[in-house]
Amino acid sequence: MKISILGAGAFGTALGGILANKGYDIDYYDSKVERERLSDVLLKAKYVILCVPSQAVPYLLPYLPKNLPLIVATKGILMDVAFESFKDWMVLSGPGFADDIKAKKKTFLTATDSRVVDLFNTDYVQFDFTDDRRGVLMCGSLKNVYAILAGLRGLKRESTEWREFIRQAKEEMELILGANGADANTVDLACGIGDLKLTCGLPSRNYEYGTILRDNPAYEPTNTVEGLSAIRRIARYEINVPGKAKLLKEVINAVK
Repeated sequence: MKISILGAGAFGTALGGILANKGYDIDYYDSKVERERLSDVLLKAKYVILCVPSQAVPYLLPYLPKNLPLIVATKGILMDVAFESFKDWMVLSGPGFADDIKAKKKTFLTATDSRVVDLFNTDYVQFDFTDDRRGVLMCGSLKNVYAILAGLRGLKRESTEWREFIRQAKEEMELILGANGADANTVDLACGIGDLKLTCGLPSRNYEYGTILRDNPAYEPTNTVEGLSAIRRIARYEINVPGKAKLLKEVINAVK
């Protein structure tokens, strides 16, 4: 069975490695090097896995077949509106660094469809489950924003201050999900609290960006920082932000 992976970066190739080891025929689309035309990669595919940076998603979606099962593994997508035209889509997310997955370290992820579990479940990758696709997407975006703030504050992983920050951020994420029609309980899953804890510290790129920004407010990153893109979209009112979301408002004001 052929599976097309759109995005040949670290996470896309880590996921592809799991599938290849299970005997699936994997084909990648990497827009940066234009290795193949998109139509060639999609030809005869049974699943499409979306693993490009979130900024590239709006440009890519119009060219994807709406009848093929789509697995969204891109983190940083605030809302699910972009996928309304797809007949069959699901989400894969959670606290998994690509290098850890490639090294076959124990990883726990969240899936919104049993087919995702069937495809990726191994002795080192396991899943929890929810049908709250919107909530999983929002968690994958919001945790990057809070990671930037953790970096800005210079919080050290597992310190008393870091643990209190995680507690407050989790509460805010629950409020935000609830205010946007998602299930607040999704924050309790790997895609929520698990990914939040992983991202709010090194080697997270979002956390690192926050630490640099603290000393250099004019710093402009050269690599993709998903949390920065999310902050800008939140600032444009793409989601409802409850009045009690003080941490979120703090980081939005800091990045402006």
